[in-house]
Amino acid sequence: MSGLPPVGVIGAGAWGTALAQMLASDGREVLLWALEAELVEDINARRRNPLYLPGVELAATIRATSALGDLSGCETTLAVTPAQHLGKVLESLQRPPRDLVLCSKGIETGSGRLMNEVAATSAPRSEIAILSGPTFAHEVAAGLPTAVTLACSGGEAQWNRLAPVIARPSFRPYYTDDITGAEIGGAVKNVLAIACGVVDGLHLGQNARAALIARGYAEMLRFGEALGARAETLAGLCGLGDLVLTCSSTSSRNFSLGKALGEGQSAEALMADRRTVAEGAHTAPVLIELAARHGIAMPIAAAVYRLLDGAPARDIATELLSRPLRAEQEGLA
Repeated sequence: MSGLPPVGVIGAGAWGTALAQMLASDGREVLLWALEAELVEDINARRRNPLYLPGVELAATIRATSALGDLSGCETTLAVTPAQHLGKVLESLQRPPRDLVLCSKGIETGSGRLMNEVAATSAPRSEIAILSGPTFAHEVAAGLPTAVTLACSGGEAQWNRLAPVIARPSFRPYYTDDITGAEIGGAVKNVLAIACGVVDGLHLGQNARAALIARGYAEMLRFGEALGARAETLAGLCGLGDLVLTCSSTSSRNFSLGKALGEGQSAEALMADRRTVAEGAHTAPVLIELAARHGIAMPIAAAVYRLLDGAPARDIATELLSRPLRAEQEGLA
C-alpha cells in the first residue's frame, strides 16, 4: 500500500471501474462499491470486471465491496452510479465523505434537478464537485492521455484538496467553480450524441454530422446560459470537448443508440435490451420540458425526444432539414 488515504468509488460500471483503475495507478487503495455480488468476487479474486470493462487487468490495490458502509472511512468519494439512481444511493451512505465528486451525467427525471442538486439533498454534509469531460472508459483504464473539468462548489480550497487526489500523469483535471456549466455540458451532449448516431445510421454523411454538432452546441449554449452556466465553461472540456468525442464514435453508448435508431431498430426494444445505460434517453424528455419552461429553442433535442417516442428517424431528419432558413447567429437552430 502507498500510505495515501483510500478513495471511494460508488458504481462498478465501465466508467466507475476505469476511474478506480486510474486512481489506483499510484498505488493508492481504492474501495469500489458494486451492486452485484458476483462482480465483487470477479474483481477481488480475478482482477477483472467482465460485465462492464472486459479485457482490463485491475490494479491490486482496488478492493470491491457490496457494502456501502465500507466506504465510510473515505474522505473523498467518486459517485459513478447512473444519474437516475444517484439520489437513492447517496441516501444510503452511512457517513457521507467530505468531498463528493459526481461523475454521472444527466438530469433527474420527474424533478428536473441537476446531479449537484440531487446530492445537496441526499448528502447535505458533503462538499460537491463535478468531474466531467471527454472520457471513454476503456481509454482512461488503459492510461491514455485524458483531460477533464473538475468543478468545485467549494472553490479553490476544495480544488487544492482534490487535485492531488485525482490528477495523474495521464489524467489531467482543469479547475472551474461553474458546477452548473460542468453539469449541463455533460447532460446535453448525451442527447445530441443520439442525434449524431442517427445521422450515421441513416448514412447522411460527415458534413451532416459536423453541422449537427455545431448547431447542437448552439442549443447547449442557449440552454446553459439560461440556467446560469458560463459560456466559457461550455466552450471547454466538459461542453464542446465532450460533445465532439461523444458524437464521433460507437464507443459512446448514446451514439450507438442513435445509430441503431437510424438503422430502423425500435427505441423500445433497444432500451429494454441494453445492459449499460444511455443516459441521453432519460435526459431528453426532461431536457425538453425544462427548455420549454425557459422558452429555449432546442429543435435537435426535441427531435431526439420524438425519435425515442417512436417517430421514424428519416421523417425526423427530413423535418429538421425543412426548417425555415435564417441567420446563423439569430439564436435558432
